Amino acid sequence: MNTTKLSSSLGFMKMHGAGNDFVVIDSRGREAVVTHALARALGDRNRGVGFDQLAEIRTSDVADFALDFWNSDGSRAGACGNATRCVADYVMRGSGLALVNLVTARGHLRAERVDGSVWVNMGAPQLLWGEVPLAAPTDTLHLPLAGDPAAVGMGNPHCVHFVDDAETVDLAGLGPSIEHHALFPQRTNVEFASLLGPDHLRMRVWERGAGVTLACGSGACATAVVAHLRGLTGRKVRLDMDGGTLSVDWRDDGVWLTGPVAQVFDGVLSADFLAAHA
Repeated sequence: MNTTKLSSSLGFMKMHGAGNDFVVIDSRGREAVVTHALARALGDRNRGVGFDQLAEIRTSDVADFALDFWNSDGSRAGACGNATRCVADYVMRGSGLALVNLVTARGHLRAERVDGSVWVNMGAPQLLWGEVPLAAPTDTLHLPLAGDPAAVGMGNPHCVHFVDDAETVDLAGLGPSIEHHALFPQRTNVEFASLLGPDHLRMRVWERGAGVTLACGSGACATAVVAHLRGLTGRKVRLDMDGGTLSVDWRDDGVWLTGPVAQVFDGVLSADFLAAHA
């Protein structure tokens, strides 16, 4: 990061969607400022701000805005459904719009406010092994791993397990080894879900580059897709997570996601912090 492109400090927002928390930096009208070093430093919950993902809003010539995502370990994230909903809500409130188009590494996405809730179309699920991606040709609905999980890409890879009771799963114990399994060349998010009732799941998640999180929007989308393909649910699914409830609707034009959004506080990063992590 070239700190000469910034003022002596840098503003940010802290937001969350169902407990999945984010730092949001609005860089519209200037060059992007986030780097691996800055994202990693900000993601430190003791020495920085702390977040599951960081979202940087950028100016776009082809959409209302663009979004870049970073994990708390400083790695890039290709998609983040809850952060997309939060930022869309922020942009809508600032512009008075009820519909926005945005660009991410996932491609062109669309967000709408319907009856007060912000829905985002996360695009079509990626169901072919090379799209997820996996390291070799594999049946994505039945991976050759313990627990018979499935793989889905939602702009980032997901490994979805169905279990009798998601509450009892040792996420911290199982998550790292699955995230780094050789079958996933770009690592993977890891979901565990159990069926609570018709079109109702309990889901918990280990996120690639972040660890255990209270919710995951793209993970909810991936889990709902697999649940439908395996005949467990319809296309509209409610998912109870550690931090709240998300709803997914797999429509003809893509997988739509909604849930709670919150802007918690605004803050300012000091010049000393920026200089230390340039």
